[in-house]
Amino acid sequence: MIDFKKIIAEKIAKAAELQQEEIVSYIEVPPNQEMGDYAFPCFKLAKTLKKAPPVIAGDLKEKIVLDENIERIEIAGGYLNFYINKLILTKNVLDEIDLKKENYGANESGKGKNIIVEYSSPNIAKPFHIGHLRNTVIGAALYRIYKYLGYNTTGINHLGDYGTQFGKMIEGYKRWKDEYNFEEDPINECMNLYVRINNLCKEDESVLEKCRENFKKIEEGDPYCVEIWNKFKDLSLKEFQKIYDLLDVKFDSLNGEAFYSDKMDEVVDILEKNKVLKDSEGAQIVDLEDKGLGICMIKKSNGSTIYATRDLAAILYRTRTYDFDKCLYVVAYEQNLHFKQIFEAAKFLEIPEKCLNGLEHVAYGMVRLTTGKMSTREGTVIKVDELLQEAIDRVEKVIEEKNPEMENRHEEATKIGIGAVIFNNLCSTIIKDQVFDWNTVLNFNGETGPYIQYIYVRTKSVLEKAGYIPELKDVNFELLQDKESIKVLSVLYNFENILMTVIEKNEPSILARYLIELSQSYSNFYNENKIIDENKDIQNARVFLSKAVGNVLKIGAGLLGIKMPNKM
Repeated sequence: MIDFKKIIAEKIAKAAELQQEEIVSYIEVPPNQEMGDYAFPCFKLAKTLKKAPPVIAGDLKEKIVLDENIERIEIAGGYLNFYINKLILTKNVLDEIDLKKENYGANESGKGKNIIVEYSSPNIAKPFHIGHLRNTVIGAALYRIYKYLGYNTTGINHLGDYGTQFGKMIEGYKRWKDEYNFEEDPINECMNLYVRINNLCKEDESVLEKCRENFKKIEEGDPYCVEIWNKFKDLSLKEFQKIYDLLDVKFDSLNGEAFYSDKMDEVVDILEKNKVLKDSEGAQIVDLEDKGLGICMIKKSNGSTIYATRDLAAILYRTRTYDFDKCLYVVAYEQNLHFKQIFEAAKFLEIPEKCLNGLEHVAYGMVRLTTGKMSTREGTVIKVDELLQEAIDRVEKVIEEKNPEMENRHEEATKIGIGAVIFNNLCSTIIKDQVFDWNTVLNFNGETGPYIQYIYVRTKSVLEKAGYIPELKDVNFELLQDKESIKVLSVLYNFENILMTVIEKNEPSILARYLIELSQSYSNFYNENKIIDENKDIQNARVFLSKAVGNVLKIGAGLLGIKMPNKM
């Protein structure tokens, strides 16, 4: 693929006698086509060249030698606007799509680099709610995109399967196990048991002490306590897997907190050896006050570890096992301080600089309902299994009303309903809090998952009406030079760059917004151009472009975890 931005940067750098790398970072894409395909803000050079931006623009324009890739350069205030050769753009994009097909946009930029993405990580014996859903779909999207770009990617589900809460669960199980049907409705029954024992702990300190002892017994390998703990874990994983199957989410490792239970002593030993472990009221801590991060507790006063200790053990283990270039933690922003603390404490674990620098917290915002924040106590938590089924049911109802003869109705409704929920979680910047609203999620006309799927189905419909897919050699590129076609081609051209930007910022919403832009640009093209035409050359060109759009929509949606329906 021709890199037009690089070509422009080379010409500017030569004319200004500056480094090309610096120039590339300044080049922008204007908000509309009339302002050019690329723009260079000359005020970036005003200090270096000691001239006013419009003067710099004029000087550069005089010195830059045009070639076949650039049609013209125009000055707008302090900007140099570049207009690339649209015929070369058209040929380049369609050649590449025809060559790479379902691998369009993929590259080997990640070859030889190891990436860990830790995501989902629900707590055992608790409901999988829409907060966990957001974590899961963000992490899964990043996992797929890194893999698509050639990285050796490992997805880890760091299960919350350790801690004092399991001591409470065991105590509740000892007391009331015969009152609950764990096999029939494991998660809800576990939750009911947990609420009940938790309330008893508040009333009776001696019960809380027994719960702490139970957890200590798990750490020590007590057969009875470990057996009950494993029972809760197995029941939970079985229920979670149903959700993962619906979302088509997979992991390479299910090593949760418990996996590191026998690896924490080494962390304590290394911290002690490096003289950073301190006593504090019977507990053991790493003092990070000088970094403005407070204290990082390593061991409680009763000798129990906490999740910070296990996270440090995980860093040590992952460094040795995966030799990672990046280790991404997809966790809500509420844990910002925790990750700053463990990343700082990890500097004392004697691990390679590369791995230390690769530790990154991918923070995301909370999910709220239109009525406010979710609350377990008030019963306002939306469980994911119920949410996904509701989405499927609502779509099936729409299909029943509008297209009752549709084949494979449930299968198509599942793709649309699940796709709508996934896209809703990824369409805005992930750090922003999100308000969940059914009217937005399942809107077929707004900027939603169903809209992208609808445009994809429209491209398939075009191919079906044509009855064939033309070969590239039969496409006359000169017949795709109208404004709407060029807009579509420009968006298609940008796909690989979009994927690279996603991993640079760990921001899947960039791809989600791209898919909306591509869908909208194709919709404009479709509305302004007769595709099935008596002129076979025109039809060949427009049908081929429709095929290209459908191809890229399917690839991009698939990277987000959205499957495309055949009919809508």
